[in-house]
Amino acid sequence: MTKRPLPSSASVANQGEGDRLIAPAATRNADALCELLCQWAPDTGKALELASGTGQHVSAFAQCLPNVFWQPTEVAADRRHSIDAYAGGLSNVAPAVALNATENGWHQHHGGQNLIVLINLVHLISWQETQTLVGEAAQTLLPGGRFILYGPFKRGGKLTSDGDQRFNDALIQQDPAIGYKDDTDIAGLMTRHGLTILETVTMPANNLAFVAEKPPD
Repeated sequence: MTKRPLPSSASVANQGEGDRLIAPAATRNADALCELLCQWAPDTGKALELASGTGQHVSAFAQCLPNVFWQPTEVAADRRHSIDAYAGGLSNVAPAVALNATENGWHQHHGGQNLIVLINLVHLISWQETQTLVGEAAQTLLPGGRFILYGPFKRGGKLTSDGDQRFNDALIQQDPAIGYKDDTDIAGLMTRHGLTILETVTMPANNLAFVAEKPPD
């Protein structure tokens, strides 16, 4: 994943207690995401979270789904330390590992997943990187496994709120290769990689969650 300059409103994390970092967005959306996973995630099995960030999400998910074993991943070392600090007392969360989900080939080392979760990343990477990520995720899932992708998206090629317009403009100003992806493009990309869209869920703060499944054998 190319290290890019981002506007101050993107990927914000403040120092918390010890190694813990606090992302305001993760604080706000954790409950809604837990509800989503309780509805759509498998009850048991292996889960891989891509770009786990501060670790606030994976620790919440692990408590909501105690029979799912979680592997958090993150590029940045300080965020891996934060993830481990949040998940330290949870027996169903492995230590965070380094993984750049926009590179080719990682499915070879992380296969056999029942669930893959990705929160708030694709607007911060290029379309080419998004294509690589979704293709790798599809190969990493077991048949019947699910991929849950959450974040801000265009709808039918259009931005649907003033806040989204401002944020997208700020992203593109920093790097023209990034910015909001379109919901139809994401659905089409998942379909091309053999995933079936089970539901596109409207989430709080004008976000969307794509719930896709690798067809059972």
